[in-house]
Amino acid sequence: MKPIDVSGKKGLIVGIANDHSIAWGCAKRLFEGGAQLAITYASDKAKPYVEPLAQSVEASIFAPLDVTEPLQLDQLFAVLAERWGELDFIIHSIAFAPKQDLSGRVVDCSREGFLMAMDISCHSFMELARRAEPLLNKNASLLTMSYFGAQKVVPNYSIMGPVKAALECAVQYMAMELGPKGIRVNAISPGTIATRAAGGIPHFDQLLKQNVDSNPLHYQITIEDIGDMAAFLVSDGAKAVTGGIHYVDAGYQIID
Repeated sequence: MKPIDVSGKKGLIVGIANDHSIAWGCAKRLFEGGAQLAITYASDKAKPYVEPLAQSVEASIFAPLDVTEPLQLDQLFAVLAERWGELDFIIHSIAFAPKQDLSGRVVDCSREGFLMAMDISCHSFMELARRAEPLLNKNASLLTMSYFGAQKVVPNYSIMGPVKAALECAVQYMAMELGPKGIRVNAISPGTIATRAAGGIPHFDQLLKQNVDSNPLHYQITIEDIGDMAAFLVSDGAKAVTGGIHYVDAGYQIID
């Protein structure tokens, strides 16, 4: 398939942990379409896994970013402003909840675990948008990743359901607020994919099989499928698309 043309666009991708990451599927497709990329890694432990991937897509900027650390956010956006001076897109593909809160009932979630999950999985998208706003070109595209568990109860998804619901709502408000500047904000809601983050969900293998067995296409979604949607939403072909939750799940969301 011919790559979607995003040549000349510059963007930041946050959330690559390894070559199974959804963010990596996005990075590959955007690079194939001609985009220049800035890629971050979450920690020194993650760096050896992410750096070779960043090199393979000729990332112009490669920098550390723990979204809970304001200094690292300051440093990253200082580099983006100095090197590029402008941005055409941001892809936010990070989510986290402490294991003890993710594996239990929503009503038993600790205050600390809930606040951490909301901070990293939801508020960080708003924070990236706020810091990027002065650099964003007209028709810039901000993307984040949600999941069907934001809309319906998914067994064992636990506290991440309410957190992703908050993220989807934030997308709509951000789209309204930033729309007058021509900035578009959307979420992609992928089908169940075997990523490192998904490994923390109890009985994930069962959930994965059930998703494939139930979706109309009986198809296992790949990170490249998500990358194709991301490339479209970044492209000028999506200039009238904002405030949406875009499912890439082989139709699973229509099944009762």
